[in-house]
Amino acid sequence: MASPRHNLLSEDCRVAINHVASYELHISDAYLSMACYYNQDIGAPLFAAFFEDQAEVKREHAKQFLRYLRKRESKICLPVIKRPDIDNWGTGIQALESPLELENKLTNLLQNLKTIASANEETDLLHFMGKYLDKQKRNTNYLKQQLAYHKRLEQQAQEEDPFKKPAQVSGKETDV
Repeated sequence: MASPRHNLLSEDCRVAINHVASYELHISDAYLSMACYYNQDIGAPLFAAFFEDQAEVKREHAKQFLRYLRKRESKICLPVIKRPDIDNWGTGIQALESPLELENKLTNLLQNLKTIASANEETDLLHFMGKYLDKQKRNTNYLKQQLAYHKRLEQQAQEEDPFKKPAQVSGKETDV
């Protein structure tokens, strides 16, 4: 049986995991806000369901990182991340750009955690977080594909009817 000292994470890894868990919760809140915003009307874009699903997925990921900290007998101390000051998520394109930006930052945090875990020879942590990096890549690719698709739709609509507002094509109209 491993000694309690052997089970402890390095301080760098502990801090990085806390940051990832906090950011996962932050993204979960943003996705929930977007899902609710787009579900308020009948013309909700198809990706609104993705937002709702991701709110739950990200919250579960955060819980898994926190459980990992407890398993490794490490302190949980989540940094506070300010919620975005966005109440109107705008057009479909704007609503896809926001989570893509959040997901890219999460990818960077996970890559940073991987680098720290490698430097500290935390093989168990590297194994644990492998699935999260794979999921992250899939989410980011999905958002990029959706964004490109909606931009093409908007461009086609502009070519067909140059007087049509872009917001009418790519999702919910913004208040002017």
